Amino acid sequence: MRTASLRIADEDERLEPQPTRYAANSAWWELHIAIAPEQEDITFWRLQEFGCNGMSSERDGPQLHLRAYMPIEQATPLDLSALALIMRRDALLCSVEPPQVHWERLEEEDWSSSWKQHWQPQAIGETILVCPAWLEVPENSDRHVLRMDPGVAFGTGAHTTTQLCIEALEMHLGFLEPNEKVTVADIGCGSGILSLAAAKLGAERVYAVDTDAFAVEATQFNIRNNGLDGKIEIHRGSLDALPRMVDGLICNILAEVAIDLIPQFQLAIRENGWLVLSGIAIEQAKMVSQTLEAHGWMVAALWKRQEWCCLNVRRH
Repeated sequence: MRTASLRIADEDERLEPQPTRYAANSAWWELHIAIAPEQEDITFWRLQEFGCNGMSSERDGPQLHLRAYMPIEQATPLDLSALALIMRRDALLCSVEPPQVHWERLEEEDWSSSWKQHWQPQAIGETILVCPAWLEVPENSDRHVLRMDPGVAFGTGAHTTTQLCIEALEMHLGFLEPNEKVTVADIGCGSGILSLAAAKLGAERVYAVDTDAFAVEATQFNIRNNGLDGKIEIHRGSLDALPRMVDGLICNILAEVAIDLIPQFQLAIRENGWLVLSGIAIEQAKMVSQTLEAHGWMVAALWKRQEWCCLNVRRH
């Protein structure tokens, strides 16, 4: 997600729904990967670079189990073997146990079932309930309900960094005055989960932005499924796709990508605005914080959970 300079997007650049790029009956690779928890960040990055769009993680004792999906025409078994060797090398360089990597072919119907059976309604923070779109909303819930179908985009609410970001949004948006109007940008929106949370929590306008066409499609679906067409705009691109400056920006992406974007944040966020950064491993926090400081930002709070952290940032 590398950009050069911020420009103002034309009104007619706002995206309309696009057809899915793969036929409904296409087959998929399902990858099962067991890794040491400290390898989560680089493994997610490897999978994204390889072309996997749908990914989930689950902790099981000392191991982390990842599932990743990609259309079968994008990779051969030899390609998958090469990916497994690269991930093994990554682990050896970090002196941790090599990952266990397996894969199998799934037909479209099997892929949908495999993805959905691992996901149940989940309460996040003090006010949000993420509910799979194919399940009934739990009765008597006083939380803001986000009905989600991630498609093959990343973002179900299960990952620690997503939860930290939602909790940060609660802090920034949970105490708005009745007539207070706040605009928020979600850079690297994935399934749109953070954009939906911001809108439900009271943001007047949310700009959801992603470079990936799958993410754009998933976000468009989830916006409509939650009745938020009038509050959330989806744009294809990165910071350069924002139509205007915002009061708050949330960015849950890899630390290396976030560092590349930091010099441009001041062009996207209003003078008294705020920034939430996650997708950052704890050992990367110092590097990211120093880059922020060098560009006129101050880390007001650093929240840690498991191996991850979330930076709540303001101007000096």
